Amino acid sequence: MGTTAPMVGGHQRETSPVPAYARVPVLSAAAALAVVLLATAGRYGFHRDELYFRMLDPSWGYVDQPPLIPLIARAMTDLVADEPWALRLPAIAAVVASTLVVAAIVRELGGGALAQGLCAWTFAFATFPLVAGHVLITTSPDLLAWVLASWFVIRALLRDDGRWWLAVGLVVGLATYGRLLIPWLILGLLVGVVLVGPRRVLRSGWFWSGGALAAVVALPNLAYQVVNGFPQLDMGAALADNNADEVRVMMWPFLFIMLPAVWVVGAVALWRRPQWRALRAFDVAFVVVLVLTFVGGAQFYYPVGVLAVLFAAGWVPTASWFTRSSNAVRAGVGALLVLYAAVSVVVSLPVIGVGTLGSTPVPGINQAAADQVGWPTYVRQIAAVWDGLSAEERAEAAIITSNYGEAGAIDRYGPALGLPTPYSGQNALHDQARPPDGTETVVFVGGQYGFAVTIFEECEAVDVLRNGVGVDNEEEGVPVAVCRGPLRPWAELWDDLRHLD
Repeated sequence: MGTTAPMVGGHQRETSPVPAYARVPVLSAAAALAVVLLATAGRYGFHRDELYFRMLDPSWGYVDQPPLIPLIARAMTDLVADEPWALRLPAIAAVVASTLVVAAIVRELGGGALAQGLCAWTFAFATFPLVAGHVLITTSPDLLAWVLASWFVIRALLRDDGRWWLAVGLVVGLATYGRLLIPWLILGLLVGVVLVGPRRVLRSGWFWSGGALAAVVALPNLAYQVVNGFPQLDMGAALADNNADEVRVMMWPFLFIMLPAVWVVGAVALWRRPQWRALRAFDVAFVVVLVLTFVGGAQFYYPVGVLAVLFAAGWVPTASWFTRSSNAVRAGVGALLVLYAAVSVVVSLPVIGVGTLGSTPVPGINQAAADQVGWPTYVRQIAAVWDGLSAEERAEAAIITSNYGEAGAIDRYGPALGLPTPYSGQNALHDQARPPDGTETVVFVGGQYGFAVTIFEECEAVDVLRNGVGVDNEEEGVPVAVCRGPLRPWAELWDDLRHLD
């Protein structure tokens, strides 16, 4: 028996009753995820992005991102602990909350306890949510923002209650402080509404009020982009220069790796089910985000937010089919899901001993795993080179790194070894500080060594970085050099060392 939706725009619409929220299966999945992420949060070490975030000075924005994630990293470092597990607590909270929200989407679409529980458990232990919950990266809160905004959009459309557009606008505006990607979702949905409906929302004052609210909340971020010449566009172009060829190939198989293929069922069902006709725009949004990801070529995982919505939708018909299937079919499907979850845990989380990690395919599959290994060892090698300078030379010397991971590692582990704060020309660190004008000697670290030899009178590589456990990451095998006699003033040289990637 239908329930009557609120009166909006002078009319009422009959809707199906919404099932109860399946607290036990959903909350147990969220709790299990939290336990697993907390248990593994301190293993391996900082991710390179986490080292970078904790090093950035608070600001209204940066050349490569909005202000939120570095601010969170600083706060967790200063108020909780300067350890990986502390930085990761907000990421854990965001992904656990995302699990609760995708289950709520299933409920909104009419899925009962089985559908909600299956969605929650399979989402929680899928590859991408595990990675996003294990390290503090910009994707961690952004995933939550995409699914939360989508849940509110679904409520606005299915309940024909325009007030939910204000909630959408608030989430979208707040999400821009973590990453400027959620406008892709809104653009995709807008294109979808224009092409396949329901076009009546374009006549709703609530809809446009939600858009205005999003713009007002996001205004400081928009102002930062305008005042600074839209640095996010430069950053996107730099990422594309480095990643585009790989992204345009890898984005397709990773659609099936990040989340189980139930999302395919969801995409079909959203298009074909008459009761979900108002939600066809999500299929169009998925295509729009895929096209933008392919054309932009920055990162392969950008579609995961809308993919999660299709994934949630897919569990409604899949759970119904599951109940009608034979015991043998249910056992087989269950075994496949358990196998997928087990593989996801091994690939996404630091469950393999660091000493044997390098002999497995995991670092090649999950770059985030490789990027957590070796930092204290690398810094000790850099300290040995620094200590090889005379006391007089060290007094006016500096350390320059080729990337922000190396700089962040020295900033974290270097003070205990007597190292000064390092400099780097990568991304926001270029704008944060540069070597003093009187700097004559530099310990130069990393892949920019080939360029360094052209800007100093002499430059000699005296060591190469080795993590000692055979994990191949960006730092493994790069030189540590001593360079003397800069050929031009630092005000000029520093711009030459600037790079975005």
